Amino acid sequence: MERKPDTPVRKSRRKYEERNKDERKEKNKVWGTSIDRKYANEIDAFLLRHNLTKVELIVTGYQALLDHYGPQELNKE
Repeated sequence: MERKPDTPVRKSRRKYEERNKDERKEKNKVWGTSIDRKYANEIDAFLLRHNLTKVELIVTGYQALLDHYGPQELNKE
């Protein structure tokens, strides 16, 4: 795959990304995970229908687990 030629905007973006990479890693966590395509499509349709984000889904699901199990149960390793 051939790399596109550098432009001032591309250089600027790369420089910005490199400068802010550590701060972004400290602030956010990306979960690289996958689920069955059919199930994912069903979830995406539900989220669109109810105007929800995946982050809201995760937070709400986590809160439901806390309510069900209690906070001490989830922290056991």
